[in-house]
Amino acid sequence: MNEIIRFSLLVGWWGFLGGVLSGALIGLFFHKEGWLGGYASRERRMVRLGHISFFGIGLINLLYGLSVDRLSMEESPAWLGARCLLVAMIGMPTICFLCAWREGFRHMFFIPVLSAGLGIGVILFARS
Repeated sequence: MNEIIRFSLLVGWWGFLGGVLSGALIGLFFHKEGWLGGYASRERRMVRLGHISFFGIGLINLLYGLSVDRLSMEESPAWLGARCLLVAMIGMPTICFLCAWREGFRHMFFIPVLSAGLGIGVILFARS
C-alpha cells in the first residue's frame, strides 16, 4: 500500500510543479492585452484552465494518496484509482492546451473527466 501512497503523492506534487511552470510560462505574456486573442478569448481561457488544472488535479492526487490507507482500501482497486488520476493529471492540462491551439480537441475532454471521475469513484465505492 505504501507504493500507491507514494505514487499518488508524487503525482500530486508533479502536478503542482506543472502548475508553477505553466504559470511562469504564461506569466511572461499575460500583460499583453491581445495575447491569444485577448483576456476573454477561448484560447486564453483554455490556457488558464490548463494551468489551474495542474493544481486542482494535483490536489486530488495528494488527497487520494493520503486517503488510501486511512480508508482501508484494497490494493487492486487502489492502484486502479491512482492510475485513473494519473491519466487525469496528464490529460486535463494537455487537452486544455491542445484545445487552445485547435478547438476540435474539445471532443477529447471526456478522457480526463472520466478518468478523474473513476479515480474519485474508486475512493468512494471500492473500500473493504
